[in-house]
Amino acid sequence: MQNIELLEAIRDKGLRGESITHDEAVRAAQYPDLDALCDVANEICRHWQGTDVDSCSIVNARSGLCGEDCKWCAQATRHHTGCETYNFLDDNEVLRAAEANDRAGIRKFSLVTSGRTVSKHDLEKFCATYSRLTKETNLYLCASMGLLGEEEMKMLKDAGVKRYHCNMETSSKFFPTLCTSHTPDDKRRTIAAARKCGLEVCSGGIIGMGETMDDRIDFAFELAELGVDSVPINILNPIPGTPLEHTPLISEEDIIRTVALFRFILPTKSLRFAGGRMRLSHKSMLRIMTGGMNGVLMGDMLTTVSNTIADDRKLFHEAGLNF
Repeated sequence: MQNIELLEAIRDKGLRGESITHDEAVRAAQYPDLDALCDVANEICRHWQGTDVDSCSIVNARSGLCGEDCKWCAQATRHHTGCETYNFLDDNEVLRAAEANDRAGIRKFSLVTSGRTVSKHDLEKFCATYSRLTKETNLYLCASMGLLGEEEMKMLKDAGVKRYHCNMETSSKFFPTLCTSHTPDDKRRTIAAARKCGLEVCSGGIIGMGETMDDRIDFAFELAELGVDSVPINILNPIPGTPLEHTPLISEEDIIRTVALFRFILPTKSLRFAGGRMRLSHKSMLRIMTGGMNGVLMGDMLTTVSNTIADDRKLFHEAGLNF
């Protein structure tokens, strides 16, 4: 199959809502004309997602104090990062953050907690916060609270949560080199529990942690097999004090190409530009938003700072997107 035929096959499959094959993904990863690749990804993206930005924001409801050993994470207690630590963010602070996002036009909002999981006592407290958010805002509520079971998922759903977030982070093959305190199967069980309780699922990961492009392709196919609804794509921001602090930065071209590949493998899903994007050039961010990406995690991230909402508005306008 010649290059032009490859692009036509990818385009036709994407517009039908079909994923490309693994062989096609490997060939697309080596395709010489990156702009042509991105243009096809953009056409598929706009066909399924339209021109409205799928915006969301998070608040770090419990920070640090995590006993897991994820090598990328600033919140693990075994890593000396100077990360801010607290058990609970005050209810009123959460509400203020939610209302600010609501006023800014950001549609989805999530509480995120550090740690492997949350206790039932803590979950009851968070559910009370969600019940308040349901009554006092118009936000689409999401949650990210670690490895939970069906009982906990039902509690969240009853409190007004519609989507649960649990990142697979990277391919199952590469994951054990980054974390040994839990497994991809632990995450799959959490995702299955969310699904069984009628919650949508948001699951993606981080690129630039030393994985290969083949690992990223495997990762995207695993997400497709899981049938997730939303895929956040983070770019590693090597944080001093973590084992990955000296990891070489992934190139901007590789990031752009990875986003296009994810669109080809997950043609109908919402791909969400998340943490780490601040280090990219404006040109690269614009190419990504016109090269397969339709969603953005806006505002402050967990332990890093994202672009301001005003800057994001300008980017969306330049990309021909509505927010």
